[in-house]
Amino acid sequence: MNEQELLNQLQSGNQSAFKTLVETHQKRVFNTVLAIIQNFEEAEDISQEVFMEVYQSVKKFRGESKLSTWLYRIATTKALEEIRKKKTVKRFAFFTKLFGDNNEILHQPMDFEHPGVVLEHKEKSKMLFKAINLLPDNQKVAFTLYNVEGLSYQEITEVMQLSLSSVESLLFRAKTNLRKSLSDFYKNQKI
Repeated sequence: MNEQELLNQLQSGNQSAFKTLVETHQKRVFNTVLAIIQNFEEAEDISQEVFMEVYQSVKKFRGESKLSTWLYRIATTKALEEIRKKKTVKRFAFFTKLFGDNNEILHQPMDFEHPGVVLEHKEKSKMLFKAINLLPDNQKVAFTLYNVEGLSYQEITEVMQLSLSSVESLLFRAKTNLRKSLSDFYKNQKI
């Protein structure tokens, strides 16, 4: 079934079409969210939220972009919302700690390990994901979509709703920032 037929069936409420959509795209959606969030359990939850939103709003989808592009847009938006929510909670926790009422300890795993990384590359992977996590949100999303998910620049422009030159600039700045962040790590590596 082609994408337009799938979309038509989704918009008519066909349950098997939705199952097909999930089975076709769940791994890519999950991997995209995981690369941005860097927490396995949260990535699972957000991926489910992505498909719930698709199910609830597919009738409003006008088909101006590919269905997969729309899925990526929802996935990256939800992942970024989660990051922003965490940052707000962390700031609040910091101020609460300053004033003495800290009932909850908040933490983000600093040693994220992507499950798809081969054992011999775990240390390099940890350092890379730490460095990616330090990137500004738009750079992190563009870098992840390009390097982890393999999307083209044009597809990234559609997902992020930015111009081609903006995407090129984000990717250039992300690479530059990563190069700076990782230079000390690689200087100390024995080759």
